[in-house]
Amino acid sequence: MFRANFSAADLFLIMLFVCVSGMNAAVRATVRVGLYTGAKVYFVHEGYQGLVDGGENIRPATWESVSMMLQLVTPAARTSASRDGRMTAACNLVKLGITNLCVIGGDGSLTGANAFRTEWSGLLHDLVRAGRITDEEAKKSSHLNIVGMVGSIDNDFCGTDMTIGTDSALHRIIEVVDAITTTAQSHQRTFILEVMGRHCGYLALVTALACGADWVFIPEMPPDEGWENHLCRRLQDQRARGSRLNVIIVAEGAMSRDGKPISSEQIKKLVTDRLGFDTRTTVLGHVQRGGTPSAFDRILGSRMGVEAVMALLEATPDTPACVVSLSGNQAVRLPLMECVQVTKDVTTAMAEGRFEDAIKLRGKSFENNWNTYKQLAHINPPDVKSNINVAIVNIGAPCAGMNAAVRSAVRMGIIQGHTMLAVHDGFDGLAHGQIEPITWTSVSGWTGKGGSMLGTKRSLPGKMLEEISMNIAKFNIHALVIVGGFEAYVGGLELVQARETYEEMCIPMVVIPATVSNNVPGSDFSIGADTALNTITSTCDRIKQSAAGTKRRVFIVETMGGYCGYLATMAGLAAGADAAYIFEEKFSIKDLEVNVEHLVEKMKTTVKRGLILRNENSNANYTTDFIFNLYSEEGKGIFDCRKNVLGHMQQGGTPTPFDRNFGTKMGAKSVLWLTEKLKECYRHGRIFANTPDSACVLGMRKRALTFQPLADLKGDTDLEHRIPKTQWWLKIRPIMKILAKYNIKLDTSEHADMEHVIKKRSPLGK
Repeated sequence: MFRANFSAADLFLIMLFVCVSGMNAAVRATVRVGLYTGAKVYFVHEGYQGLVDGGENIRPATWESVSMMLQLVTPAARTSASRDGRMTAACNLVKLGITNLCVIGGDGSLTGANAFRTEWSGLLHDLVRAGRITDEEAKKSSHLNIVGMVGSIDNDFCGTDMTIGTDSALHRIIEVVDAITTTAQSHQRTFILEVMGRHCGYLALVTALACGADWVFIPEMPPDEGWENHLCRRLQDQRARGSRLNVIIVAEGAMSRDGKPISSEQIKKLVTDRLGFDTRTTVLGHVQRGGTPSAFDRILGSRMGVEAVMALLEATPDTPACVVSLSGNQAVRLPLMECVQVTKDVTTAMAEGRFEDAIKLRGKSFENNWNTYKQLAHINPPDVKSNINVAIVNIGAPCAGMNAAVRSAVRMGIIQGHTMLAVHDGFDGLAHGQIEPITWTSVSGWTGKGGSMLGTKRSLPGKMLEEISMNIAKFNIHALVIVGGFEAYVGGLELVQARETYEEMCIPMVVIPATVSNNVPGSDFSIGADTALNTITSTCDRIKQSAAGTKRRVFIVETMGGYCGYLATMAGLAAGADAAYIFEEKFSIKDLEVNVEHLVEKMKTTVKRGLILRNENSNANYTTDFIFNLYSEEGKGIFDCRKNVLGHMQQGGTPTPFDRNFGTKMGAKSVLWLTEKLKECYRHGRIFANTPDSACVLGMRKRALTFQPLADLKGDTDLEHRIPKTQWWLKIRPIMKILAKYNIKLDTSEHADMEHVIKKRSPLGK
């Protein structure tokens, strides 16, 4: 639980920078958790100017004032203040008894806040001398604590994997890319898409990875001399291979090695004049800043808001101003000015032509994105083959992002000189010989396609081991990439256990988790879960909006996930649910009664609607129908109920930017690992892999992508219920309950300590 409450000090909330999607989730979480701790919370309107003007610009925040904010975008302002203005701002804060600031903005806004904090004592001294505040008031407000959250679609703030608003901006960009791809394929066109990023190429780089672009221009790494010839040659090669479209992504701050801007119009003229290709340009502009926030941004904002309040609770006069940040899936705290300095160092490195340093200073996430892009887009397949055959198979239910992983694995394998084999229809296809070579062009355009292009089944290999071993020998398969959900893990385990009987199974294997349920042991995230989460969240938004006119309505929504409550929990946090019933957290009729009473009380406020999520296998007896009937009966005369079972729509749709990027990096990394493992296992003229570490799950653990032996994960797996025994997201559930105004205790025993930027490097990011 919280170790302390605010005393005389109030929490002060200020919204700075330009508005970005996801800020509202941070505002909502900060306000509600602040109120939960007993603090008095204030809004500041119009940024720093509102702080100076005071009056109605600084207003108390209430629980209801942040209701229905999650799917909206917060108004904000970019302003600064003179010394006199800062004195007036300080006076306004002192008069209200505010000594804790939570600032949401970019590096400029956060730097300004830190400067305000640094001169706080001097401002108080001058105010006392001027007679504007008393000595007693100055003593009560002797120090100012500041915690920042970074809101920027450019993701240009060093020290965090993702800033609030970046993922939503990528959603807007990918929507346009998908629409453009359709028309470009119809007309055999080259499309040049310019995205935001004046000083940071993150949006351009991730977009290029997520759509399989032919070329990307980013300010951190200008193209080499003679890039014009290289670009034209690459576009011609792609057309010669049968591609009907070319996509070029340009960051607005793209430049050449000598510092001259490279514009989309300049590239269009080059392609048109030299190649005669029908070429179109699209400049997205501020459309990237708007729209409904993605599920990721809502969850990120909510988690950062909670962490910001905790940081303020624990702050002392000696605590430096910090930013709450994301590393992998971990919330961390970093000294604000360290992050600002590294961000400035990137700009300096670019200005001095130290572009490799600029890439590294952006962080491991950015560097890995760049390296993956280079490997998949700029390295030609070798003339000499490796004589290695690598097979790829999809297992379990289809999910968005599977095809991105397959495409990446195929192309990385070809780059390594391997022959890549596609196995159709899961382990059944492996047993029945549905195996064929798959080429570079075969997987063109797969990144943005949902489902499984290879075909997939839930069948396990246990009863087909004889046939599978024969086909491994027949097709001379030296390594196996298994992309899928829990069946992929169990199936891989069965193949490993069969090594004692079938020598053909003694080949390196890697399992890439891909399932909407996010229930594969060995990984905190699975490909496909983010797409499903966004589907659920957007559906809940529409459902809640439908009650805006009728009022007094509660919706019961059933989600997928098997026995894993990840989707119900995270969608509950993203959509602002009042409760989420899951298998991992047992509940009784008394808990249901408490939830009903909570909604009865809620209907007495200005927020006259409720949202309840239920994981499909959360309880065999308390079914969705049972809960619907219970709520309907107990709510008679107070609220009415509606029921929605979302079903298989959660498995469909085009992949989100996260799933495309995640799948791309997982596919590439898996083949590189297999290539090294094959070298280790080559003995006496043949491949023989029978050690536990030759068959692994590639998963994300906290801050790192790691390979973990299938056999080692068995002890942490509930095979009966098809879930890992340890699941990181269960610790986030109390946040959802607190934000829904339940009076519970929040465990902060694993709070984030202050770290340093140079030590914090995540290999994944988004």
